[in-house]
Amino acid sequence: MIRPGIVKVAIPGATVALMATGSAVAFPEQTPTTEVSTASSPLQLSRDTEASRDALRPPINLTTPTAKPKATPPAAKHLKKQAPIPKPTSAKTRAAVTAKTQEPPTIVGSKYTTTDLNVWTAPLQQGSLLTVLSKGTKVSVTGEVNGIWAEIVRNGVARWVKAQYLSATKPAEDVAGGISSAACASGSSVESGLTADAIRVHRAVCALFPSVSSYGGVRAGDSGEHGSGRALDIMVTGSTGDEIAAYVRSHYKELGVSEVIWEQRIWTVQRSSEGWRGMEDRGGTTANHYDHVHVTVYGSEGTA
Repeated sequence: MIRPGIVKVAIPGATVALMATGSAVAFPEQTPTTEVSTASSPLQLSRDTEASRDALRPPINLTTPTAKPKATPPAAKHLKKQAPIPKPTSAKTRAAVTAKTQEPPTIVGSKYTTTDLNVWTAPLQQGSLLTVLSKGTKVSVTGEVNGIWAEIVRNGVARWVKAQYLSATKPAEDVAGGISSAACASGSSVESGLTADAIRVHRAVCALFPSVSSYGGVRAGDSGEHGSGRALDIMVTGSTGDEIAAYVRSHYKELGVSEVIWEQRIWTVQRSSEGWRGMEDRGGTTANHYDHVHVTVYGSEGTA
């Protein structure tokens, strides 16, 4: 049984079309210009559809596109090239360079420290604290001074200390109670003929006040305490005299002091509760004790 439709049959020299009625009709030899697809078979439709999809599908380009290099943005005209930042140098390296380039200092003499003294690498506390020298240490000096600072030499290198704590003479050693029994470093020879207490006053004052170098002791033909070696005149003026007079009064028992006269005033142990008492005018600077502190002692009463 032939279903309705058109079926193409190949016959030499002719084209035969089977009509829906089932009859075969032969046509003269001619080549048809177009072909009409039939939908008589689902398989045929599927094949035609696949063929048409493949025909319309664009070719696949498997070549990977090459990325275009990015253009380097131009440098801003207002920016300038910066100089390289120097690397920090350690304090030890700086100190080593300074010590290496510094010429050896010239030593002109030596002095002694009068107290425990800080040693610095530079004056005005711009440097670093190196060490502390104990009282009485002998140091080499260059003679260079910068304000309150003096240059010394330690291990061949210039260092700095406060000038006021350097002395040409070695300070006396401290003893209990702040009373020194060491010989006077100033070279004073006033002790000849003085009693034990007067010598004790001389050495104690000389140790605490090294700036004082002039003293008065025994006076030949004097009928009073200066003739018997029981008095000492400490030649000084101004605030230093105030300090010495106050020191002697506060240590009168250890020193064996009985009397102090200073700037036309007198103080005695017997009337110590009254403090300083005024004296009559004796007519001159020395007579009124404005240029020296006068100290009278018992003789050998001191306990220091």
